Amino acid sequence: GAPRATLAARDRIDSDDNVQLLLGTFNDGRQATVFGVNPLGLQMDGTLVESNAARQNDFMAKAISRDQADLSPDFVFQSKGRLAAYGYEVEVRVPFKSLKYPGSAEQTWGLNVVRMVQHSKHEDSWAPAKRASLSFLGQSGALEGLTDLHRGLVLDVTPEVTQRTTGSPTIASSGGRAWNYAAARPQAGATVRWGVSNNMTLNATANPDFSQVESDAGQVVFDPRQTLYFQEKRPFFLEGTEQFATPHNLVYTRRIVQPVAAAKLTGKTSGVNVALLSAVDRNTDTRFGRVNPLFNIVRVQRDLGGQSRVGATYTDRIAGAGYNRVADVDGRWVVGKIYGVQGQYAQSWTRDGVVSPRAAPLWSAVASRNGKVLGVRYSIDGVDERFRTQSGFLGRGGLVAVGLDHRLTYTAPQGSWLETFSFSPVLYGRWRYSRFVHQGDAIEKLLHFNLAATIRGGWQGSFALLTETFGYDPALYASYRILRAPGDTIAFRGTGRIPNQDWVLSATTPEWQKLSANALYLWGHDENFFEWQSANIIFASYGVTVRPSQKLRLEGTYQVQTFKRRSDASYVGEFRIPRLKMEYQLDRALFVRLVGEYDSGVTDSLRDDGRTGLPILIGGKPTTRTIESSFRGDFLFSYQPVPGTVFFVGYGSSYADVGDSPRPYSFPRSLGLPGS
Repeated sequence: GAPRATLAARDRIDSDDNVQLLLGTFNDGRQATVFGVNPLGLQMDGTLVESNAARQNDFMAKAISRDQADLSPDFVFQSKGRLAAYGYEVEVRVPFKSLKYPGSAEQTWGLNVVRMVQHSKHEDSWAPAKRASLSFLGQSGALEGLTDLHRGLVLDVTPEVTQRTTGSPTIASSGGRAWNYAAARPQAGATVRWGVSNNMTLNATANPDFSQVESDAGQVVFDPRQTLYFQEKRPFFLEGTEQFATPHNLVYTRRIVQPVAAAKLTGKTSGVNVALLSAVDRNTDTRFGRVNPLFNIVRVQRDLGGQSRVGATYTDRIAGAGYNRVADVDGRWVVGKIYGVQGQYAQSWTRDGVVSPRAAPLWSAVASRNGKVLGVRYSIDGVDERFRTQSGFLGRGGLVAVGLDHRLTYTAPQGSWLETFSFSPVLYGRWRYSRFVHQGDAIEKLLHFNLAATIRGGWQGSFALLTETFGYDPALYASYRILRAPGDTIAFRGTGRIPNQDWVLSATTPEWQKLSANALYLWGHDENFFEWQSANIIFASYGVTVRPSQKLRLEGTYQVQTFKRRSDASYVGEFRIPRLKMEYQLDRALFVRLVGEYDSGVTDSLRDDGRTGLPILIGGKPTTRTIESSFRGDFLFSYQPVPGTVFFVGYGSSYADVGDSPRPYSFPRSLGLPGS
């Protein structure tokens, strides 16, 4: 097929044909800098660090697959491209100042070139690579005999001035509503990047502003016990982010809400990756008074042999007399190219003013095999109920999780309509940490069967059957009471164990020239966390990307989640998030972005469904039917001639409403869309 090419924003050429240059400047087979170009010369760049981490695939099925580049960092390089009758050709020029490399007189770098072909969803690599391997970078070619390399002075100073005006509705003296706008004083700040040596870089910032960063997309809460994760998007924290990566996300820079000042040193020397970060956050209220929290983070990793590595991490957040400190040691060992073992142990020490200072552990172990036909992953993770990380992200603590994942893959002969087909049975269990230590029963038991296929032309599809049982967690419902009569309440006692059975379908289209789409649809019987009872649920996610021209891109997503009581088919909860984004790329440096998102939720008055049927009180207060909705709109005009230099004008507006009014739209419920 013909090459796909659009005039896309930086790092947004994933739907185009492209060529990627992978430079492993330390020749360690573990990390590389990635420079990508589409047929029109538009750029993408980032870093690729192999971790052999398992990526979730269709609700709990996990598999070891080739690591993808983190496109968050931006580097300065030049590129050209043009379409031709025979396809396309590109030219790339990378200055040494955009790279980190050893200081030795003669060097050898790892090298690979990857071509992404969109019409078939295939990729070709310059250096031959086998799927049945835990390392893609370890199979790279080499640039040998490199001498007289000079990085030169690397010093970027980016001053910034931000003017912010905010408006909100007020009640005028006449009784009507009016808008009151207030212009804040201009804020000045600066960011500095200095190449201390060929392999070490120092970044510092004071009073940074991140208004140009795209707002987070809304997420539905599938499990209220699980904390939602939002990716880091702020430029200062993105450079060198791969150096801070740890198992269990012990470093999560979004904990630093709005830094007053921060400094970061990253690089590699003598086979050791070094990453240090210190930041003073904005003034905030704590149990020890109003203070500026201080963050200190250190991460070091040492290469062992060909593909193995050992690392250590220390994080420290100090807020007045309170603190949270975490120390970690972790390692990864690769044996025979397809076998791997990973381990981690961490300890936290916390003083938060709520309970006495305490220490608690976190630990994990993983054994895996990544063969072309057979893949397995056996894992155990434990997080003590008292473990805390105020510099990291912990989705759900106080658990021990054991997983047994298996994958069988059939790869069809070249030219077949069915390219790959895989079957993955997954057995998974979760225990309360204290119950696991005392050999108690698992609170959650899951058995999932997953089927996935790729079809010639770039089609992908999957089907999953989820069979589960979830045990009642009294701590989650500690504030619940049942109202028998005015002033007469009794304790809430949920069903001891709820059986679930769900089905999941998902599909992804090829990246056509003008259109691509994806959809996921889950339905079945699952837990209604509002009332702790089995419910008929629907969870659906739809996405579509339309490219009417080379310059214009439209992206729409829609998420919906509904809970219907099985006792009388009434709806206990409905949540919907439609989101639309438009990007218009005037040229390589200029673009305009519009984002609109509507978030709505309806929650019925709660009752002891399936048991007494009586009303539920939460915190001593009755629960009533509520409708909440909000709309967020953002506009951004951006001019970015080179990474690190940007001029932008933005406008954002939010609206929120709470009431019991009818919905303004109606679609068939059978699609999981807003219904009547």
